[in-house]
Amino acid sequence: MTERLYYDDPFLTSFHAEVVEFAGQGRRVYLDRTAFYPSSGGQPFDTGTLDGIPVVDVIEEEDRIAHMLAAPLAVRSVEGILDWTRRFDHMQQHTGQHLLSAVLEELYRIPTLSFHLGQDTATIDAGAASLSQEQVIQAERRANEVIWENRPVVVSYEHSSDASELRKPSQRQGILRIVSIAGLDRSACGGTHVRGTAAIGLMLIRGLDRIRGNVRIEFVCGGRALARARQDYGTLSEISKTLSAPFDQTPALVTAAIVRAQELDKARRKLATELAAFRGRQLYDETPPGLRGVRKHTERGAIDDETRTLARNFTARPQAVFLAVSEDPASVLLAISKDCGFHAGDTLKKALAETGGRGGGNPQIAQGSVPSREALELLLMLLEQALG
Repeated sequence: MTERLYYDDPFLTSFHAEVVEFAGQGRRVYLDRTAFYPSSGGQPFDTGTLDGIPVVDVIEEEDRIAHMLAAPLAVRSVEGILDWTRRFDHMQQHTGQHLLSAVLEELYRIPTLSFHLGQDTATIDAGAASLSQEQVIQAERRANEVIWENRPVVVSYEHSSDASELRKPSQRQGILRIVSIAGLDRSACGGTHVRGTAAIGLMLIRGLDRIRGNVRIEFVCGGRALARARQDYGTLSEISKTLSAPFDQTPALVTAAIVRAQELDKARRKLATELAAFRGRQLYDETPPGLRGVRKHTERGAIDDETRTLARNFTARPQAVFLAVSEDPASVLLAISKDCGFHAGDTLKKALAETGGRGGGNPQIAQGSVPSREALELLLMLLEQALG
């Protein structure tokens, strides 16, 4: 069994321990005691060194903890040193999660279903179909009020049969480790936490998302909140400079610019469609009939809405076949006028079946793709044979 030093002193940054077992050619090490927290309960593992060798992972194996090292360890007595910046960041985020979860219960009776601490942000999945912007602002304000009050965060040990008023009932039996925020929260938890809410620093809720019928809340605390606030300020400053306007005017100006861009894009697409239609008719006039009196044209490039408009207008005239070919992705569009005696969908589908492709369409226009450029060349040969 590994003695978990972080249970009673999460501020411990160095320790001495004895190796009780080596595995994995000395890269997997088990100690009699450790201050390294293993990945558990949504909180990632600690990093640092054992006798100068980097710890790259810490794994919980029931009642003992495995330390994964970047290089083999040969000695029996070791000094462990934690990456304190990473540990304290995790303590801020995890204690912040307890606080936010307690506030959601206090204000709205919304339970927390799960917690995840990522590299840049933390999230909780809350048992609610939705949260209004007003509710988010109120929860964030309430959480920060508790931070400013610097309420004690206390660890105690109680038997599961005696532990009462827990925010979330624990499934564990026997002695429970209880983390309490004075006057607000009691939770069974094995993670690392700060000693007072002021050390959380600040809480900033950054976003909401719908996940499997619940709300996922993204938040940051302490140093992360400061870094993100600085980053957000920098982004807003750049936008403000670009628009030559004060911060508080930028949302309206950005909205107006987006609306204008959408209007211009709509006008552009309309003109592009009209140009493609004109070009399709012009192309028909410029294409000489073949031996059977059929005008055939092959267009190479991207197959998009303008290409389809070009094809439709080319084949709106009598005795016309239009083929669009794209090499990336390998695909074709086939359009045939009504009086040509061919069914575009059937003709293309048959050729696709012989080249491992997929697609289809109606009598006048069809589209499909093939798995490679070699298959594309074969497809074009088959279509040429089918259409004469």
